Amino acid sequence: MTTTITAAVVRALKAPMTIEQLELDEIRPNEVRVRMVATGVCHTDAIVRDGVYPAQLPAVLGHEGAGIVEQVGAAVKTINLGDHVVMSAAYCTHCLQCRSGHVAYCENLFAEDFGGRRTSDGTTSLSTHQGEQVSSHFFGQSSFATYANVLESAVIAVPKDVPLEAIAFLGCGMQTGAGAILNELRPPAGSSVAVSGSGAVGLAAIMAAKIAGATTIVAIDVHDSRLALAKELGATHTINAKSVDTGKELMRITGDNGVNFILDTTAVPQVLANLAKALSIRGTLALVGAARPGTEAPFEIGASLVRGWTFKTIVQGSSVPQEFIPRLIELWRQGRFPVEKLSKTYQFEEINQAFADSAAGLTIKPVILFP
Repeated sequence: MTTTITAAVVRALKAPMTIEQLELDEIRPNEVRVRMVATGVCHTDAIVRDGVYPAQLPAVLGHEGAGIVEQVGAAVKTINLGDHVVMSAAYCTHCLQCRSGHVAYCENLFAEDFGGRRTSDGTTSLSTHQGEQVSSHFFGQSSFATYANVLESAVIAVPKDVPLEAIAFLGCGMQTGAGAILNELRPPAGSSVAVSGSGAVGLAAIMAAKIAGATTIVAIDVHDSRLALAKELGATHTINAKSVDTGKELMRITGDNGVNFILDTTAVPQVLANLAKALSIRGTLALVGAARPGTEAPFEIGASLVRGWTFKTIVQGSSVPQEFIPRLIELWRQGRFPVEKLSKTYQFEEINQAFADSAAGLTIKPVILFP
């Protein structure tokens, strides 16, 4: 038996979403039914809507959901009826990477998160009243809807006294930025960190670098307002990349020693190439920004040989969401991870405005509220 829900549907690339009534099917044994309370809007939603990553249309996107569990599948062991939950990326649980604890690098990531169908039986949970199939299970959830059937691997139970609208967006952007610093780069106290791009992911990384004890924290962006916020959140220095040469300024700030750890959220090849020149000996440049498949960066490898620097890519902050998101919530409780300074709320029917404001730089992290 199906349930009628309201969802924001992508029907054409680069086009506004349409608010529609859809039919949601019965949960499977490894799923839970979640009534959505809030969901973040992430850059990944925008690039899938715009065709940078492939998607089967029509589709319901959304992958930073938060809500209340109203039904639990027979095989679910970690979530209970009535739990308040935050949702993150799904993972298969059985590949070598998942079994090794590296779930962010699940060998079946694209099928689980971008396939638009259940990997177990190839079905979608969503359809129109006329029977048209609509892609579901985006990141295991498709949270741009009033209800969703969500894979257990994508769900994290959270304390019921924490407002869901305040933490809904921890599941992707915040986890990616903070996790890249705290889980993967792990800068020692007293080290130097630079973050290229002061959007939601970059600002999460700035806050995490402060938590880690980095003493030189440089925020790089082209918007002075975002740089001012980065300073408020922990940056010790800021660089407006429109007005100065970023690489030269980073070397000046570090007394020509270079930066120990640089995180790039832009995925712009020439930006990456320039940042690499500002690394310290044995420094690390890490990429979390999403580029179109096939994009290459032109790194210098001649003089670089004797410097021993590292380039790496990081997915989802190298996090196990069920372990890392509760840590972020505790940091938020203590005021050390004040994500509320980044967010602005929108009603569900304003979802296209939320995307537009994010693209224009007017809102760092839009959060959609459901009726």
